[in-house]
Amino acid sequence: MKKVSLLVAAALLAPSAFAHQAGDVLVRGGAIMVSPSTDSGDVLDVQSDTQFGFTASYLLTDNWGVELLGATPFSHSVDLGGNEVAKVKHLPPTLMAQYYFGNAQSKVRPYVGAGINYTFFFDEKGDGLKGAKVDVENSWGLAAQAGLDMAVTENLFVNGSIWYMNIESDVTVDGTFVDKAKINPIGLMVGLGYRF
Repeated sequence: MKKVSLLVAAALLAPSAFAHQAGDVLVRGGAIMVSPSTDSGDVLDVQSDTQFGFTASYLLTDNWGVELLGATPFSHSVDLGGNEVAKVKHLPPTLMAQYYFGNAQSKVRPYVGAGINYTFFFDEKGDGLKGAKVDVENSWGLAAQAGLDMAVTENLFVNGSIWYMNIESDVTVDGTFVDKAKINPIGLMVGLGYRF
């Protein structure tokens, strides 16, 4: 048992073998849950969804990087007065500038990021509105994140992150403006990453 403990301690204290450093490409993938914090009065309520999310980061220096977030399409039910009236799908590609705390030898690298999000809505369906045409306008907005990478092997690491995206979109039904949906979701992602 003591030998196992010593091996674990040695692995945790190992130096530069686990580095995130300038020139590295970090690819992460895992489950990402988007939970809209809808602020549209009592008119609309948008439900949560979980999909496969993935990111690709490039470290410009040991501490600064850029990241692009992608995901499989999210599908949300839209409720009106507690009843589902529509379904929408969207893709939220997001570009971030990131700062990584610690140094290139740190096995655990917390980070924060800020950037811009473009949300592309598609396949809107007004099922609960008797076939009415529902349209949700695409959206530009600011985004922020905080995350943590923890090395498992020289190249493999585990990741957890939280995202906030500013998404405000006009909603129309049969061409008539209904509401400005302030979706502003929180995204939670847990997965694995690989350092190239």
